[in-house]
Amino acid sequence: MWLYLLKRIALAISIVVVAVTLLFLMIRAVPGDPAAVLLGPRATPEMRAQLHEEMGLDKPFIVQIATFFGGLLHGDLGFDVFSRKPVADIVFEQLPYTVELIFVSIFWAVVIAVPLGCYSAMRRNSWVDKVAGVVTVAAIAIPSFVMAVYALLIFAVNLRWLPAIGAGNGFWGGLSHLILPGFAIGIGWVGYISRLVRAAMLEISGENHVRMARSFGISEWRIVTRYALPLAIPPTVTILGVGIGWLLSSAVFIEVVFARPGIGALIVNAVNTRNYPIVMGIVLVTTVLIVAATTISDLINAFLDPRTREKL
Repeated sequence: MWLYLLKRIALAISIVVVAVTLLFLMIRAVPGDPAAVLLGPRATPEMRAQLHEEMGLDKPFIVQIATFFGGLLHGDLGFDVFSRKPVADIVFEQLPYTVELIFVSIFWAVVIAVPLGCYSAMRRNSWVDKVAGVVTVAAIAIPSFVMAVYALLIFAVNLRWLPAIGAGNGFWGGLSHLILPGFAIGIGWVGYISRLVRAAMLEISGENHVRMARSFGISEWRIVTRYALPLAIPPTVTILGVGIGWLLSSAVFIEVVFARPGIGALIVNAVNTRNYPIVMGIVLVTTVLIVAATTISDLINAFLDPRTREKL
């Protein structure tokens, strides 16, 4: 297990380095001069050259990325070109709003999807299974931003049950402002997870140990919770780890729709203004989050199923 852990950590570090390097190159390839955007059309060539020097854009690409990674070793993500505040302070000030939105979405999706998938497998081809199949596939097919707009119009504008925009104040205020955004992101994952759990449960129900448990007269509910469900959990953990990137991309649109603080609005503004330090800071943090989530899911699967340790 320790050897597997070391291999996964080394692989995670390699992925982060490669991903940040590629994204660094892609950001520099975006058309437009950031100095012209920041200083306006009346800026003189001398003012633009000075800003290029301050942002390090006058140096070769190799020097720029070496300087960026050198700063990372000291915990320095650079400075915002507008406010001159450290990028790390700006990003980590907004990051908790996005993280809590993602966790709320995952939590309620798992709480609904796992029992639904188990029940559909236990009542295979029943009317409940068929209705659940249609609803979950429809939930997967609808984009999260479309679901966000309709949820906003129905529950916030027409019915006025829930707040429409912002993050709220206090625990209950923040929780009420998380319901609609969390619903918009998590509804698709109810479909993914429930279908995955159902398929895994149907496959496991034909295994010898499950059939033997039934022959001993053990109740179906005990067979599901004790023998079948623990083996169906690893695929679900894997899809959640891989899906963190999808959740982060969905959160960008959802935060814009609901005017929530978070890295979504922050990165949209940074890209529009060519604010490279902010963009790179957000890209780095989100890349680390995605790689960390996949690594943790692999470690959980390796702990639950030792056979997976031999696949790396």
